[in-house]
Amino acid sequence: MRIRYLGLDDRTLTEKGATHLAHEICQQPNLWSEVWQYVDREKGAIEEFLRKATAQRSRVMLTGAGTSAFIGKSLAAVFRRSMDLPVEAVSTTDLVSHPRDHLYGDVPLLMVSFARSGNSPESLAAVSLADELCKAGSHHLIITCNAQGELAKRGRSNSHNSYVFALPERANDLSLAMTSSYTGMMVAGILIARLSQLEANRRMVDIISSYAHKAIDYYYDDLRIIAEKDFKRAVFLGSGPLLGTATEAHLKLQELTDGRIVCTPDSFLGFRHGPKAVVDETTLMVYLFSNQKYVQKYEKDLVQSMNKGRPPLLEIGLMESYIDHLDLDHSFPFSENGPTVDEEFLAVCSVVPAQILAFFKSLQLGLRPDTPSQTGAISRVVEGVQIYGLQD
Repeated sequence: MRIRYLGLDDRTLTEKGATHLAHEICQQPNLWSEVWQYVDREKGAIEEFLRKATAQRSRVMLTGAGTSAFIGKSLAAVFRRSMDLPVEAVSTTDLVSHPRDHLYGDVPLLMVSFARSGNSPESLAAVSLADELCKAGSHHLIITCNAQGELAKRGRSNSHNSYVFALPERANDLSLAMTSSYTGMMVAGILIARLSQLEANRRMVDIISSYAHKAIDYYYDDLRIIAEKDFKRAVFLGSGPLLGTATEAHLKLQELTDGRIVCTPDSFLGFRHGPKAVVDETTLMVYLFSNQKYVQKYEKDLVQSMNKGRPPLLEIGLMESYIDHLDLDHSFPFSENGPTVDEEFLAVCSVVPAQILAFFKSLQLGLRPDTPSQTGAISRVVEGVQIYGLQD
């Protein structure tokens, strides 16, 4: 009997150049549980490092390049609440070009770097710039999927001010588009931010793993049918930590379709202020709903406002449980039990249906999802970036 992933057996996946991506999407629920075990195993060492790194009332910066930067976008608030320190998310691609806008000499810094490979030039440069410009001291928590990457090696060689948390080896995705590496590092970030609640958060990880299994096992065929619709544009909306997820979801669809589907992310409230003009009869609207009733009031208002102006081709909603009074073409609830996980955990599993949608759209366009870039314009690890010294 052949094993099937997203309804496709291994032979078909091999023929279509989709084996790695299908496996990496489907392994996520089990990977998240494994990440919890890794954090639990290193809890004492992480706690000791964080105490040292924040002893002088540091500021915290969450950083990464591309998809890895979106993790910080989702998790800045949970780090701020949990650590009671100033926290901001700054991509390495912004930091490297304008380091003095983000790095201050008189304030100690804890830089939390998220990196799949740890070999991106900007990720390495960001650490060097922090050490050079933060005269009051810098510490580095490196969360990576590649224990042998250059960033991890640098962290281990500077153990006096660095701690390397390496995810399980299988989190280091082999396909071009980040899927399990993104969600795996995101889970690690939440658990580390909420380290004092680690045992209680095991239940949260179990719940979102069950939600992801539902998307993978039961919703894949509906998402395949949606992917076969003739949309040319896609908009992903999210609020709070789900805005980071919407940003990642838009990139997955755009990457896996080699740019043939032009995508944009926004917040529900922000979309009204001009970006709504992008909507036409070729547009797919994807709503990533919060599980907070207060937030949903604003989100539902936006959905209801979509009947003014040009209607989109399709509107679909991803949500923890059914939300009343929504007129959508497709709804994908994870549960029937109401809100049971915190928003940052919901932000993790909400990207999975978007990954599946992007996977099937890539196939529908005749691309090879493991390597969708036909011209090589994008690559698994960014190449050709020249890093300059501050005095060059």
